[in-house]
This record gives sequence, C-alpha cells and structure tokens, in this order.
Amino acid sequence: MKGKRVARKLVSSGSEFERLLGYSRAVRDGEWVFVSGTTGFNYKTHTIADGVVEQTRQMIENIRWGLGQAGARFEHLVRVRLYMADAADVERVAPLLSKVFRAARPAETLITARFADPRILIEMDATALVRERGARPKRPRPAPRAGRRAAGPRAGRGR
Repeated sequence: MKGKRVARKLVSSGSEFERLLGYSRAVRDGEWVFVSGTTGFNYKTHTIADGVVEQTRQMIENIRWGLGQAGARFEHLVRVRLYMADAADVERVAPLLSKVFRAARPAETLITARFADPRILIEMDATALVRERGARPKRPRPAPRAGRRAAGPRAGRGR
C-alpha cells in the first residue's frame, strides 16, 4: 500500500439522521474504518424494539452491515464505545457483546447517556483497522539515549 492512496469510501444506511445531519454510517479511509454511533433501530421495518437485549441484537447487525460495507469485520475492531440509557442493563447485554468482541478484544468505554429518542436504550460506535494480508505494523524507532546522536541515514559515517 506504500505510495498508493486508497480512496475514501463513505457508507450510508439511508437513515434520515444521516441525511439530516450530513454524516455517514461508516467511513473507510485507508486501513481504518470508523462506524458512527449505531442504535438498535431496524432500517428495514423503520421500528425499534422495546427491550435492551433486542435492541442490542439489532445494533450488532447494523454495525456488522456497516463494517461489511467498508470491508471490515468484528475481528478488525480496535475501539468501541457503548452508550447506554441505564448502566444496570450491562449484565443483560454482556453475553451478546462478549461474543461479538471475543476475537478482537477491542478497547472499550461505557457511557451512560440520555438519547434524543427516549426509546433508544443502547448505542455503539466502533473503529476497526483492516490490514492487507501479510502487512505488519511499523515498529516505532526507540528514542535516542541522552548524549548520543540519533541513528539515521548518515549514522556511522565520518563527518
């Protein structure tokens, strides 16, 4: 991928909020995929379930779809943020979420929030890193020790 710029890909679910607020459901920029805050709203039926477990199931499917449209999977997750109307519901949704997160074990933050639509009980945003097959992350160079010149292209050559 070096030297070649990957085009930015925008993914839309057709949500009215996306149009109204001018955002995308997901964005892929190079190896990175960012999924917007996603609820348990069913875009096919234009409904939302009453319970947090049912909303969580639908939210997971919505995020799976967004990731997939951007060429990613749950295994690529590196960061998620959960927003819940009631933190006491964590134990009810933990089995569903732990199954989804098992392969990636992403960094996670849980926030209790009040939503614009009072029917919404849970929301999640996600960040994924999709590397080309066989690609390895670049290791940062160690910082030079005090009193020594930094290693570089001319290191070890006479002045």
